[in-house]
Amino acid sequence: MATFPVINLEKLNGPERSRTMDKINDACENWGFFQVLNHGIPHDFLDTVERLTKEHYKKCMEQRFKELVASKALEGLQAEVTDMDWESTFFIRHLPQSNVTEIPDLTDEYRNVMKEFAVKLENLAEELLDLLCENLGLEKGYLKKAFNGSKGPTFGTKVSNYPPCPTPDKIKGLRAHTDAGGIILLFQDPIVGGLQILKNGEWVDVPPMRHSFVINLGDQLEVISNGRYRSVEHRVMTQTQGSRMSIASFYNPGSDAIIYPAPAVVENEAEGKKEWYPKFVFEDYMKLYAGMKFQAKEPRFEAMKATATA
Repeated sequence: MATFPVINLEKLNGPERSRTMDKINDACENWGFFQVLNHGIPHDFLDTVERLTKEHYKKCMEQRFKELVASKALEGLQAEVTDMDWESTFFIRHLPQSNVTEIPDLTDEYRNVMKEFAVKLENLAEELLDLLCENLGLEKGYLKKAFNGSKGPTFGTKVSNYPPCPTPDKIKGLRAHTDAGGIILLFQDPIVGGLQILKNGEWVDVPPMRHSFVINLGDQLEVISNGRYRSVEHRVMTQTQGSRMSIASFYNPGSDAIIYPAPAVVENEAEGKKEWYPKFVFEDYMKLYAGMKFQAKEPRFEAMKATATA
């Protein structure tokens, strides 16, 4: 089986740029995921993010999760649970307006670090989008502009912990799904694994790698690229040992952004592929996604297409 793609972004600045861009393109076309190293975010800063996130979970969220498990009778499962996930989460909104000051229980240090984290991740997301533009033959800045509604893009971070689970065969950390939005940047636990992606009908482990980011493409990039790039199903498996940290930042279109295949991409397609993906307002897609997250993406696209036709 092919190895999960790892991209050294430093190589974009030298003689291996062309080969590195090809690797990114191949990952987007054939995996929907890749891992980046040497991304410009200092390692000591990421160590601080990891430390504060794990301290916050232990102090503020671990007991709540245990109480939830007890209240939902999830401790000694006999049958598989398909309508819940074994995860403890909170969400920070960054754009168009931050809510980080409103989230309870965060220390001042953690709050300030997550503000800085958001700035660094926003910049990295936009750099990566421009690399995708280059590979798709789009002008620089096209994807960022496509994501801009009247108030710019939507950007937020889901902070999750996946605690040890006594019955990993009965419940997932996170059920299989594709991501609805644009580009997702995941800073995950450097030791405890669990993330898997679906490739050619088989589940493939995404290996933990310290100081890296796992990048994946959401449904909107599949639409804008007219299917050349793919959003891919992924899931989180539970473990009996170790708590897994996951900090996923979602750089998405603004709620009123109008999403459709990029004309420059469509022009280069074979005749049969030209009209497949619909045109829609991102907020409308998200309303549909809310009830269909853990189902296949194709019926969502078809539903948006039917709406547009009507």
